[in-house]
Amino acid sequence: MGAMPSTWLPLPVPDNSLTLLGLFFTVFVLLLDLVKRRKKWSRYPPGPTSLPFLGNITQVDFHNLPLCFAQLSKKFGNIFSLQFCWTNVVVLNGFQVIKEALVNASDDLADRPPMPRFEFLGMKQNGQGVLNARYGQAWKDMRRFSLSTLRNFGLGRKSLEERVIEEAGFLCEAFQSEEGHPLNPHYLLNNAVSNVICSITFGNRFEYDDEKFQRLLQLFEEGIRAESGVLHQLLDVIPVLVRIPGVAEKLAAPRYSLMNFMREVVEEHKKSWDPAVRRDFIDALLEEIEKNKGDPTSSFNDSNLLFTTFDIFAAGTETSSTTLRWGLLFMALYPAIQSKVHEEIDCLIGRGRRPNMEDMESLDFTKAVIHEIQRRADVLPVLPPHMAYRDTEIQGSFIPKGTTILINLSSVLHDETIWERPDQFYPEHFLDADGKFSSREAFMPFSAGRRVCLGEKLARMELFLFFTSLLQCFTFTIPKDHPRPREDAAALIVKCPYPYQLCAKVR
Repeated sequence: MGAMPSTWLPLPVPDNSLTLLGLFFTVFVLLLDLVKRRKKWSRYPPGPTSLPFLGNITQVDFHNLPLCFAQLSKKFGNIFSLQFCWTNVVVLNGFQVIKEALVNASDDLADRPPMPRFEFLGMKQNGQGVLNARYGQAWKDMRRFSLSTLRNFGLGRKSLEERVIEEAGFLCEAFQSEEGHPLNPHYLLNNAVSNVICSITFGNRFEYDDEKFQRLLQLFEEGIRAESGVLHQLLDVIPVLVRIPGVAEKLAAPRYSLMNFMREVVEEHKKSWDPAVRRDFIDALLEEIEKNKGDPTSSFNDSNLLFTTFDIFAAGTETSSTTLRWGLLFMALYPAIQSKVHEEIDCLIGRGRRPNMEDMESLDFTKAVIHEIQRRADVLPVLPPHMAYRDTEIQGSFIPKGTTILINLSSVLHDETIWERPDQFYPEHFLDADGKFSSREAFMPFSAGRRVCLGEKLARMELFLFFTSLLQCFTFTIPKDHPRPREDAAALIVKCPYPYQLCAKVR
């Protein structure tokens, strides 16, 4: 072979110092991750092996958390742990476990974890609102005020009942105007339910074709749909995603629009506010803000006014409306059960007057059907995340302060050890041997404990009065030549039925 050309240069020798530095950095980062993920507590719940940095994120099906959690509980038990990046998460399943957590350890698990997606919207978690605020005195003050004010505006009283009965009349008229043609009941039900909470929050109901009202409902639905997505859930478990330019802005757009709408409503109220006249919930909050003016420690401020108003509206709208959509779907799918409801209403109420809350005590089968709709629909399958306020124990498992708690409520409403036919629509779950209504301890669609649903009483009233009024007036059927609607649904934040159509025939 000839000599190497003089223009050829030898390959550079690797810089050992750079190689060592890179190796050291890699080892350091891995050790840091290991320390962050290491569990130093004895009796901490078991769970699947986590990956470096990601934890168990790739092993969790965010599209169907209840099913994923049910499968993991078979392997690791009803209390198991997960790792979302460096966030410690404990998942609770089954009635006995969840009862102990929500009732016996209510204070211990009453906190909320930081939620970067809300903080990005300007909702710093220092006590604002009542749904997602951190547990503390500010939250207690706001929740106590909200409950007291709702009672003052008729919650649990005859005045609010009359308001719901009146709205049920408008709803029946809207159904009747369709003249038995196929319709999607989604928006009519949403109009009626939302109008009840609007009358409390904003001081007036709206006509169903009111443009402002429809804009509000559209924005609210867009926000729910967007926040049910996987990316929204990942924003909370991987906070760094919030800092990626454009990501948070795009995902937060529906909530931004809704909050701006709410802000306009609040500003309009301020312009017409008269301290001598309390028209609605917003007026009551404005009055409280005025009382606490000058107190920097007070939780009654403009920011809380906005977020609490939104929370009250949200709590009184989506779950009740969705439950009624499931209810009409089940009636159309199970005509024999619908006929028994018709017979009971005809026998005990008749057609000459509208149902009222006193009728609930005598309508055993109808009441059982409504409860079974709530159980089978399972509208809120996984509760909004809790966080351990202090170190605690649940059935012998140690849960340290600051741990995020996910409660699989679906595992209670479909617990095979409690319900005879957990995956079927079976009103007999709530009837005794004599056909009388019988409550079940495991029926907790509104959650329990410190974070129990703020609007539970209103929801119970609405479900009974709207459902019985509709069944008193109509027979619901699947339109001819239409496929049988599905009974399953994607289990996201709120479990909604797939879009369907039915016919409402006047009885």
